[in-house]
Amino acid sequence: MKFRAKIGLRGINPYLMVSAARAARIKAGWKRPMPVLIQVNGKPDPAWRVNMMPVGDGSFYLYLDGGVRKASGADVGDSVEVSIVFDSAYTSGPQHELLPEFSLALARDGQAKARWDDLAPSLQKEVLRYLANLKSDQARQRNVERAIRVLSGAKERFLARDWN
Repeated sequence: MKFRAKIGLRGINPYLMVSAARAARIKAGWKRPMPVLIQVNGKPDPAWRVNMMPVGDGSFYLYLDGGVRKASGADVGDSVEVSIVFDSAYTSGPQHELLPEFSLALARDGQAKARWDDLAPSLQKEVLRYLANLKSDQARQRNVERAIRVLSGAKERFLARDWN
């Protein structure tokens, strides 16, 4: 499905609104986060995997990651052409392996491990994807430490959200 929409801002998150009618054409009756492949202005190629987030009335927020916006040359306020298809190859649960340093840190902190086990699979997947895509050892270590802190109950921002 292709359509034009204006990129809005919800809090600090750039997004496109996908109406209930459009969402039903992508995957009828879907009520939880919807796995889709997207392109904005024909980019990136191949299409980016994203979960559209349900609003509660049948419509969905399509949050636009910085990589998608950069590849498409689009920013908040721009009108863009978006292409969305349901990602039928999606499988639930984490797709990235636990980094050894993250696994070790979880093993050392029972509270963090218990909280990790209680996280929704989609949030576990988001954390693992984020950690796996960090470029330097220092960035990985810094963010593993931050993840352990928030999983242990610290009030802190991680992955663009407030924890606890």
